Parts: sequence; structure tokens; C-alpha cells
Amino acid sequence: MTSSGSEHTSASPVPAGAWRALGLATVGFGVNFWAWALLSPLGPVYVERGLTADASLIVAIPVLVGSLGRIPIGALTDRFGARFMFPLVSLITVIPVLFLGLVGQYNYPTLLVGGFFLGIAGSTFAIGVPYVNSWFPPAKRGMATGLYGVGMGGTAISAFTTVPLVSSVGNAAPFVLTAIALVIYAAVARTMMRNAPAWQPSRKKIVAQSLAVMKLKVTWQACYLYALSFGGYVAFSVFLPTMLQTWYGLEATDASFRMAGFVIVAVIMRPLGGTLSDRVGASRTLLISYIAVALAALTLTFQPALMPIGTIAFIVMAAGLGMGSGAVFALVSQTSDPSVVGSVTGFVGAAGGLGGFVPPLVMAAIHGVSGSYSLGIALLLLATLGAVTVTLFVARGARRTAQTAAAG
Repeated sequence: MTSSGSEHTSASPVPAGAWRALGLATVGFGVNFWAWALLSPLGPVYVERGLTADASLIVAIPVLVGSLGRIPIGALTDRFGARFMFPLVSLITVIPVLFLGLVGQYNYPTLLVGGFFLGIAGSTFAIGVPYVNSWFPPAKRGMATGLYGVGMGGTAISAFTTVPLVSSVGNAAPFVLTAIALVIYAAVARTMMRNAPAWQPSRKKIVAQSLAVMKLKVTWQACYLYALSFGGYVAFSVFLPTMLQTWYGLEATDASFRMAGFVIVAVIMRPLGGTLSDRVGASRTLLISYIAVALAALTLTFQPALMPIGTIAFIVMAAGLGMGSGAVFALVSQTSDPSVVGSVTGFVGAAGGLGGFVPPLVMAAIHGVSGSYSLGIALLLLATLGAVTVTLFVARGARRTAQTAAAG
């Protein structure tokens, strides 16, 4: 495996249509992530309404389904292409969005059912990475997949708009608006998206290809790294409002806006992570990001005052997680065969989503027992130190690969 961008420095031209493809994919990712995150800002609202005493499961189920769904969706994208898959998944997502908005949000069981199918929206991440990867030359893939990752800012749209729309317009308003956006995007994508000129559909059977991808070392290394980077981002984006309300006594709207700020910082840093990976190597970029996360986690274990120390720690945490998320997929793009990038992305994306599913449940359980989130943050610190260790092994393997290539 290589972590250096040195072998990708040849000035390969970006083909005509690549930037439009990147833009369409990023918008699709953002709109679907907007839908995927609809329940997170409303978790505290449902608690206040008496639907449940703990909203952790409500916000965690879409994360779980969206994560596991990336494995088959990634393989299907290798087979059918993003031009088919993006509109399809977007239209399917309209169904649970409208179900929740019009019917499902008024009692706990239907919230769980709607949230389960809402998770389909989260699987779209595995559509865009191989699509963008197929359009851009190797030296630009870290930057391109990093820019595509800006679409995860769809969760910020949800954070900024969902609670205010419910308060000012009505319970169904954010869901109906999101459904309209999904339908419009599906129509535009079907009309304007094109598969890359060099893209060829995979002819391998999906199960066989998935089993082959599971044998690749890069798959499992990237899975752990992305579970920490993107999983940490997802965990904070869905649980931070609850944490801020419980730990610091903030109002629901204030907590949602602060969570949106966390998301924006992570979104801004993700393209930087991809671009730095093209320039200085994915391993070095990952080390920088994980050191930042570790320092922020160490600070937060002591439950500092929210202003200014706590806020600074959360911002550093967001920056590190965002940069790391961009660097991991730069690593995948640079080291995986183009014909299996979708399948590798599916597994890695699933790991990232699962990394976001477990922490909210663990944090809620820890707070229920101890009355504090400090132990949960300490566990994040240990996981980050583990990611540093894995990254060092990745870097050592890259050096060995480079030495072997030079000897050859």
C-alpha cells in the first residue's frame, strides 16, 4: 500500500465533464444526507413530547441501516453505475421521509420503523465515491473525493432547518420539503448525469466480488480508520445536541445550531484532508488529524466549561475528524483497483457508519450509570490512539512497497 502522492504526480488532464459529475454527485450526497439526518435534531423534541425517555435509538437506527446498506449499494454501483443508482435511491428515500412526516413521527414504534427505512439515504455515500473516482485521474482523486465529501454537510442543513420549521410551520414541514428536494434531484440526476468515459461495469458476481474485497488488507485498514474518522463525525452530529443539553443545559435550538457549527467545520476540513493526501501522503495527513482528535478528546474528558475551552475542543475535534475522513478515501482511491472501488467503499463506508452507530448508545448508557460523559470521551481517546498505531503500520508498509518498487 502506498500513502504517498509521489507516484501520482504526473499531470494527467481532467476529462471534460468531470467537474459537472463531481457537482451532481456532491449535491445528491448532500440532499440524501439531509434526509438521513432529519431525526437527529428532533430527538430531544420527541423526548419532550413524551414519546420516549431516551432518543438514542431513534437517531441511531438510520445510521446503522445506512451503514450496512453501503455494502450492497457499493457493489451495485460497480455493476450499474451512479447514473442509475443515484436517482433510484433518492426516489426510494422519499417513501420513508413522507411516512415519517405525515404518519410515523407521532408514536415510538412507527418512528423506529420509519427511521429504519430512512437509513437507505445514508447508503448513497457508496455511490458517489466510485463515480467521482472514475472521472478523475489518480493525482486528483484525493482532492475530488474530499470535495465530494462536502455533501455530508447535508446534516448541517437538517440541523439548521428542522427544528425551526417544526416550530414555525408544522411537524410535517421539514419532511415534505426534503421529499420535494429528493424528487427534484432524482429528475436532474437522471437527465444530466453521465458515467465516466473510461468506466466499465463490473461483470463479477456481487457476492464473489464482495468476498474478494474482504481479502484485501487495505479494506480492513481503511475500515478501522474510517470508523474512527467518519464514525466519530456521525456520532457527534447525531448525539451532540443531546450531549450539550444534558451536560451543559442548553436549549434544543441552541444545541442544534452548535451541532451545525461542528458539522460545518468537519465539512470544510474534509476536502483539505483529501488535497493534503494528494500532496504529502495519506498517512501523514491521517496522523495530523488523529493527533488533533486525541488532544481534543483529552481536553473534553475533564468536562471543561463550554466557553471558551469546551467550544475550542469541539472545533478541534470536528477539524480532525473531517480531515481524517477525507484522507481515508484518498487512501482508498490511490490504492484500490478502479473496478472494485465501489465495493471497497461499501465496506469502508459501512465501518464508518457503524462507528457512528455505537457511540451514541454507549454514551447514553455511560451517562445513565455515571452521570457524566467523561468515560465515553476517554474511550474515544483510546480508539484514536489505536488509529494512530494503524496509520503507522500503513506508513511502514508504504515505505516497504516503495523500496521494493525502487529495487525492481
